[in-house]
This record gives sequence, structure tokens and C-alpha cells, in this order.
Amino acid sequence: MTAHDNNKMLDYLRHHQDDMVEHLKQLIELESPTSDKGAVDKLGDFLARELQMLGGEVDIVQKDEVGNLVRGRWNKGDGGVLILSHMDTVWDIGTVAGRPTQVAGDRIYGVGSMDMKGGIVIALWALRALRELDLFPDLPITYLFNSDEEIGSPHSGERIEEEARKHQAVFVTEPPQDGKYKTARKGVSTYTVKAIGRAAHSGADHEQGINAIEELSHQIIKIQSFTDYDIGTTTNVGTITGGTRPNVVPAEASAIVNVRVTTRKNGELIHEKMMGLTPVHPEAQVIVEGGVTVPPMERTPEIVALFKQAQSLAEEMSIKLDEGSTGGGSDGNRTASIGIPTLDGMGIVGEGGHSIHEYGEISSMPERAAIMAAMLRKL
Repeated sequence: MTAHDNNKMLDYLRHHQDDMVEHLKQLIELESPTSDKGAVDKLGDFLARELQMLGGEVDIVQKDEVGNLVRGRWNKGDGGVLILSHMDTVWDIGTVAGRPTQVAGDRIYGVGSMDMKGGIVIALWALRALRELDLFPDLPITYLFNSDEEIGSPHSGERIEEEARKHQAVFVTEPPQDGKYKTARKGVSTYTVKAIGRAAHSGADHEQGINAIEELSHQIIKIQSFTDYDIGTTTNVGTITGGTRPNVVPAEASAIVNVRVTTRKNGELIHEKMMGLTPVHPEAQVIVEGGVTVPPMERTPEIVALFKQAQSLAEEMSIKLDEGSTGGGSDGNRTASIGIPTLDGMGIVGEGGHSIHEYGEISSMPERAAIMAAMLRKL
């Protein structure tokens, strides 16, 4: 592999930048909210045909609860690279009609343009450049499209981990963090904290009651104090419910807590604290349920080495590439947590994910596709 080949791919992709934009518009028009299996499957069928046109051996992994998974493979065998993208978005059918895709300067505004249909375009065009320029590598490549990432991949996670274990590296086409590849992501834990008191008439028998909301309030203050910005741990009491009527001392109240941590060790420490909560009122009860929902993607030496390769290849093409981290989770958390070196944030540069201002930077698509293509050859 030479710098000449890499720049040849970059030139090819820049020449096809307008085609990449049109491709992205097509994907945006194929709306695919997680909850609409038919819509996600329609997009999946479209992508399956694209993989076949790129010479991939394609199969569909049937799912009853959510959209089917789509897998394309080149050069069968263990090792090589697993590319991960998700097809689903957070936007309901009809959103595109009310908010049509628009191009303004170097930005393409559209539903899921950044998260993550722009990333899909980048990976597909990386494969296309390799094929069209007769530079396709011999190593095994698998491209897996997930259908329920936006709800935490409950129906796809096991298959993702199974595929990852067969490969030496994983590339995730989530959008980058301020243009930076992601070499670390926080893990997520979710807890429900329930306080149980005793109901009583708020006027006639107030002293007989045990106010569950009061008890929960003490617990909330305690939970919020577990936040430690120095080590990257945050605790957030996001919702609370409790009570029945203003004139009744509430017998029950509950809160849902979202925890983010940078390492497994910190996650275990917070778990101990959460499960160790005790009531302030001697006759109240506190019940805590929950735990880890997404493990952290920790910045390991293997992940750093993978990034350094990408950074070096980008430099050969005069592209600046830095590394970053984020508090949000992705399928990359899963693959990294089982020990497979994972590069995340390899998708389109942009901002506004999950918002009406979502956009991707058009000029970043050929550049990021060229880096991915070069990485596939390097490995």
C-alpha cells in the first residue's frame, strides 16, 4: 500500500462527492424509525442490494420485534474488519415531508443525515472506491447493519458481539465528536429507586403517615452527590413519580436514575453505592433495582494503536484527524467491552443529532471514506 494509492482513492471520492450527496438523500428519504419494522426492512432491502452490487455475499438476519439485520461479507474467514452501522433513526414516518432535505453550502440538513445515514454512505463509498480502483484488500470484511441501536440494541446486541469476536477490529460509523474519532465512550447504568412509606389522612392522621416522597427526596440528594467530574462519573435523577392525592400522605414514590462512567471499575463503585442506599426514616423502605445497560468503551492501548494508524493514513492525504471521547453510548461500547479493538466516530462530521437542526458536512464524506478505505487496506 502506498500514499499514492490513498490519494488516488481520495481524488476518486472527491470527484464523486455530488453522487455521495445524492446517495445520502436517497437514504434520508427511506425513513426508518426503530419502531416501524416495515420501514426499517424497506431500507434494509435497499442496502442489501447495494452490498450485492459491491460484490458482497449478503444475508438477512430475521427479527420479529424490530427490523431485520443485514450482513454483507467479502473474503470469508476469521480476522479482518467488522464495519457496524445502524439503519434506525429516532424520527417518525412523515418527518421528512415536514422537514425536507436541504443543501446549504457545505451542509446537508436532513432527518438522520448525521446519525447515521451519512456514516452509511461513507462506508459504502469506501468499499466502492476500493472496488472501482482495483484496490480491494484480501482480508475478510463484514458489514453489519443494525436495526435497533437507537433503543440500545436489545434485539441485535448478541449478534453484534458474536460477529465482533470473529474479527480483529471494528469500525463504527457513528458521527465523530467535533470531527474527532472516538476512542472512548462512557458506559451507562440505569436504576429505579423506590421509597415505601405509609399512607394516612394528611389532616386527621398526618402523624400516622410516613411520607414516601420525603424519603425519596433524601435519597435523591444522596444519589446526586455521587457525581464526580474528576473521574467522569455522573448521576442524574431524571424522572420522579409518587403520591395519589394532595390530602393523602404518599405511601410510594420512585425515581429513575441514569449513571455514566468512564471505566468498569467506576461503574462497580457506583453500583455498590446505589445498592447500598438505606432509608433515613426508621420505618421507611428503600428498594433499588437496576445495573449496567451499556458497558464503557475504555481507551485501551490497542484502540489507541488503531487510531494512530488512521491518523497517520489521514496525514498522508493531508487530512487532519484527532481523537476524542463522548458521554453517549453506541454499539462500539459492546464490541470494545469484549476486547475487540474498536474505532468509533468514523461517520460524517456534523452536529445536531436527534434535533431538528441535524446536519452533516458534505466535504467530510469523501475524506472520511478515504480514511476508512485506507484503513481497510492497511489492516
